[in-house]
Amino acid sequence: MSTATAQAPIGATPRTGPSLLGLILLHAKFSVLETIRTPIAVVGNLLFPTLAMLFFVVPNSAVAGNPLFATAAVGQLAMFSVMSTFLFTFGSGVAEDRALPFDGYVRTLPAGAAPRMLGRVLAGCLFALVSLIPLGVVGALLTEATAPPATVVLAALMVLVVGLPFLMLGLAIGYRMSSKAAIAVVQAVLFPLAFAGGLFLPAEMFPSWLNTLSQALPSRAGRDLLIQVLTGQPAYALALPVLIAWGLLFTALAVLAYRRDEGRRFN
Repeated sequence: MSTATAQAPIGATPRTGPSLLGLILLHAKFSVLETIRTPIAVVGNLLFPTLAMLFFVVPNSAVAGNPLFATAAVGQLAMFSVMSTFLFTFGSGVAEDRALPFDGYVRTLPAGAAPRMLGRVLAGCLFALVSLIPLGVVGALLTEATAPPATVVLAALMVLVVGLPFLMLGLAIGYRMSSKAAIAVVQAVLFPLAFAGGLFLPAEMFPSWLNTLSQALPSRAGRDLLIQVLTGQPAYALALPVLIAWGLLFTALAVLAYRRDEGRRFN
């Protein structure tokens, strides 16, 4: 007589694998733990925007003493902080992961790419929000920056939304380049976009030609939309279309880079 296939007892609940949400949270937890094992990566991301606030905004009484200017300055540096987090996390971070043998194994598992990708996005958003805490504390204590609590919450959500194009740009860089090249490209992209987008020097101080050029950049569009939420100052008319257009372009580049990487490594 052939051996019978083992079956669960009658009335027992069949065992199933983790849900999609469970897998996403598991990958997010793994990404967070992996990142904090290198404390300088977290500390640097937390400190740089806050130090910029301390060195360039707080000593300037014309800005720090004016509620409108001080609040806008906090918004600009918050935009830079999220840009930096997304570009480094999804640019150099993804490129470094691709160099590890374990990455190739994980990408062959039957769960597919979605849980890991969404888990990484969730972890990146968490680090982006954490990076805003010291910046907000310095702005509240040492300048006249002010906003109602509801506005602060809305601005925190808004800065993640306007940062999405840079998340996609980071993925495009991370899946296209080696880890060494990705770090250099991220740095080469981040600081020019931040300066030309009015994140270090207010765009209102730009010469007319630079102001016109700046309005075509995603960093300027995101900055103006965020400041509109924080202060009520209206963004320029094309800010939202510009941000959406760059977001679509960077998303297309990220998809192409991922498919190219899949084709080269797994076909």
